[in-house]
Amino acid sequence: MTRRHLLAWAATAAASALLPLPSLAADPWPSKTIKLICPFPVGGTSDVMARLVANGLTKELKQQVIVENVGGAGGTLGTLKALQAPPDGYTLIQTGVGQNAVAHGLDPKLAYDSMRDFIHISQVNSGPNVLVVHPDQPFKTFQELLAYIRRNPGKMNYGYTHAASGHMAMELLKQVGGDVGRPLFIVGIPYRGGGPMLQDILGGQIPMMFINQDTALPHVKAGKLRPLAVTSKERNALLPDVPTIAETGVKGYEALSWSGISALKGTPQPIVDKLEAAMKAVLTSPETRQRLESIGFVVATPGAEHYTKFIKSEIDLWSRVIKQAGIKPE
Repeated sequence: MTRRHLLAWAATAAASALLPLPSLAADPWPSKTIKLICPFPVGGTSDVMARLVANGLTKELKQQVIVENVGGAGGTLGTLKALQAPPDGYTLIQTGVGQNAVAHGLDPKLAYDSMRDFIHISQVNSGPNVLVVHPDQPFKTFQELLAYIRRNPGKMNYGYTHAASGHMAMELLKQVGGDVGRPLFIVGIPYRGGGPMLQDILGGQIPMMFINQDTALPHVKAGKLRPLAVTSKERNALLPDVPTIAETGVKGYEALSWSGISALKGTPQPIVDKLEAAMKAVLTSPETRQRLESIGFVVATPGAEHYTKFIKSEIDLWSRVIKQAGIKPE
């Protein structure tokens, strides 16, 4: 090689060194453990749903999915913690009626926007609340109870936990269950949590309340609570003899407890697609369906499009109810 050729080769090599190297293929997602934040404490219904999903996703994605419980402030603390994570698909958030619909009605200046800050992957479940009375109460049907409340405004009490799904179900009933232009007047007794409230209705200290169907079932079966109506549009398979509120005269009434799985806005679309496909597989598996239906839940229609539209409709519904009722955050 001549000196001239050598110098030309060296110049070409030096120029090539300045060019960007071909990027190495990114690690295929998922290549490490995925965290699913459940914004409620261990042991409750939300926690049970989160672990059911985590187990299913672990099988589908061939990568471990762990649940991290971050309870507090009705689910908003865990939701805010999720938003601090990078949008890389390794942090997921369990979304639900409280922190992703009711919270917007309670606080117009909420620190997050459920429609803007998340990509909603799939709804997981929905279930009704059950209107129950203590067995010592004279009411055998929802119609009897409703007629009594209409004739005796302010004489019937109920227990509630602020902004919980049972509270919202009762507020909606008060607004749409009265005579034309006259909401129902029922006196609410506030509780700090569902446990003490349940103990009081079992003991006869309060006459009635709305309660999640999975919590109500064992007490109904034991004869300790009498169910009068469910808040879903269709009867619940585990309470087939209990009518819906809609079919007993309050047309169009529906109030559901629900949860789903969402990712952070900015998560790459291929990861979103893979998550959505995995969730569809989880929710259509016989194992998941049997588990959900055994405790009275309805397996939701899987998929991002359905879940996104559903959350928007729930935000609109509960924002209207909360504004009309004048409910404020605590």
